[in-house]
Amino acid sequence: MTIDKRVASAAQAVADIPDGAVLGIGGFGPSRTYQGLIPAMLDRGTKDLRIVANSVGGNPNSIWTLLENHRIAHITVSISRGADDFIRSGEIGIELVPQGTLVERLRAGGSGIAAFYTRTGYGTRIAEGKDVRWFDGQPYVMERALSLDYAVIRAHRADRFGNVAFRGVGRNLNLAMAKAAKVVIVEAAQVVEALDPDEVELPGIFVTRVLQQAPEIVPFPKVRRGGVDIDVPAVYGGRPAWSRRDMARVAAELLPSRSYVNLGLGIPTLVSNFTKGRDIITHAENGMLGAGHDATAEDYDQDVYNAASYYVHLDEGASFFDTVTSFEMVRGGKVDFVILGALQVDAAGNIANWATSNRAGGTIGGAMDLAAGGAELMVMMPHLTNDGAQKLVRQCTYPLTGVGCVDYVVTDLCVLRRVAGRFELLQTAPGFSTDDVVSMTEMELTVR
Repeated sequence: MTIDKRVASAAQAVADIPDGAVLGIGGFGPSRTYQGLIPAMLDRGTKDLRIVANSVGGNPNSIWTLLENHRIAHITVSISRGADDFIRSGEIGIELVPQGTLVERLRAGGSGIAAFYTRTGYGTRIAEGKDVRWFDGQPYVMERALSLDYAVIRAHRADRFGNVAFRGVGRNLNLAMAKAAKVVIVEAAQVVEALDPDEVELPGIFVTRVLQQAPEIVPFPKVRRGGVDIDVPAVYGGRPAWSRRDMARVAAELLPSRSYVNLGLGIPTLVSNFTKGRDIITHAENGMLGAGHDATAEDYDQDVYNAASYYVHLDEGASFFDTVTSFEMVRGGKVDFVILGALQVDAAGNIANWATSNRAGGTIGGAMDLAAGGAELMVMMPHLTNDGAQKLVRQCTYPLTGVGCVDYVVTDLCVLRRVAGRFELLQTAPGFSTDDVVSMTEMELTVR
């Protein structure tokens, strides 16, 4: 009998997913939508699902669609944005997991490995109640493998044998999801008789069904994520500070040439606009090396976007890979420099950037893995909150992301470097004196 894993309809593809199934949903940013499979699950009435995914999202035909139709009982995610009201009401349960740990748990589940130890999360809430052991003088947290009943993944091309090929950053969590699941359903933009063996990135042995479904055409965003104009500076005492674009330029000047630099969510992603010609290769945890300057509505590629889901061009020598490989680069010490956003940084070099007292869930993403990876770490953030509260504090009051790991801070008012356990003021924005910055900062600073 000839192998043929193609199905004629989305309804056929999801017909056996039972209520209460542990369902992995692959995707990152714009690729989290499923034009065929998500509507088919809604039509079938599948409910009480236990979803494993990177994030919830807010687009039609995504996890958000299942959530607003009350089909989800529990989520295991690294970013819960969009689900706070459901969590707060008690309608769904939640497990927040650092992104690198999430994909490694899936990889372990698909590999027959029961558990593993990682530095990620040590000293934070994520480690509470878990076994901690010391290896070579370093603390490691035990994490259990994660297996799935079903997984749905999105691909660029597939064939009747179940072989799969991706495009751009489309690999992301999809490979780990597929390997951890008993039943894997692929929604592919193109389905052919047989892929060239050199094209196959996920072999058909991991795939159960293949559905051909044209993906959503994603329009270029009218405003940058967060709605902030990156060229409009905050004003302190009638004086303009650095704009976000200015901050990115200043941060880029601090980076060593011939280095690999991870750019986290938010302001840090702007730094790739200022690295050209420096032998600096940017790293994005969604699976890309070599992100360059921002794309425009006239020239963007919807399969090429950074960790903040913003479309970019590629520098020479760029490459794509899956999220497991991305965090192997981080944990394995291949990334030299990390730039993250933050809610707070304190005098001990601790960073808090994933949760506040009024959040029901949180936005861990890859930050905990990055903070624990051993690279030099820079934080970029406004000097004060929108209502004038401190962000550079004596001691963090929000849950920690990493302990004693911050080396540099770039705000819209200044540049700081931690030397011998204290933050030293290196530079101030034009129009602001060292006394201005010191008076507007809760933590004690050393002034040159």
